[in-house]
Amino acid sequence: MEIFDGFSFKEIVTSFMVLFAVIDIIGSVPIIVSLQQKFGKIEAGKASITAGAIMIVFLFVGNKILKLIGVDVNSFAIAGAFVIFIIALEMILGIEINKTTEAKAASIVPIAFPLVAGAGTLTTALSLRAEFHDINIILGIILNTIFVYLVLKSAKWLESKIGDATLMILQKVFGIILLAISIKLFTANFAQLVQNYINF
Repeated sequence: MEIFDGFSFKEIVTSFMVLFAVIDIIGSVPIIVSLQQKFGKIEAGKASITAGAIMIVFLFVGNKILKLIGVDVNSFAIAGAFVIFIIALEMILGIEINKTTEAKAASIVPIAFPLVAGAGTLTTALSLRAEFHDINIILGIILNTIFVYLVLKSAKWLESKIGDATLMILQKVFGIILLAISIKLFTANFAQLVQNYINF
């Protein structure tokens, strides 16, 4: 399904699902509720818009930074695949390799950054550029931003309805999805690097 050049419904859905799994906003509901209790009301609109803006800006600026330091998108995508792989292992095995636990502010920090638009999310968004068109990734980011807003607005209600057991199941399911995506991202970009080296 294409409306204009580059637009792909399939790529939008895939971008949304990949970023949704990395952001793991549902799994972060207990953290969000805890922050609400500590800091009071969280500005859902401010936090979600800031997170979305950070992701979209990094999607373009990040690539320029890579060119500046002489790193190609395929190499960065492979690095991103390793990051996604580690995040997936954290989700599946229930371990914490690198996670910010100390909150110093409310809506912007740590919710917008690094809880939503963290290192893993930014790396993933930029890595997707190796395979997907920008418009589809941006729409995937916008859809996630809307979803983040809805979750932030109803965090307490979600925690009471979903429960810890369901949250754990969802986390592991998305972890497996991320694991498969990281392997696909690695193999596709590694093959491209090898091809570029042969042609060179």
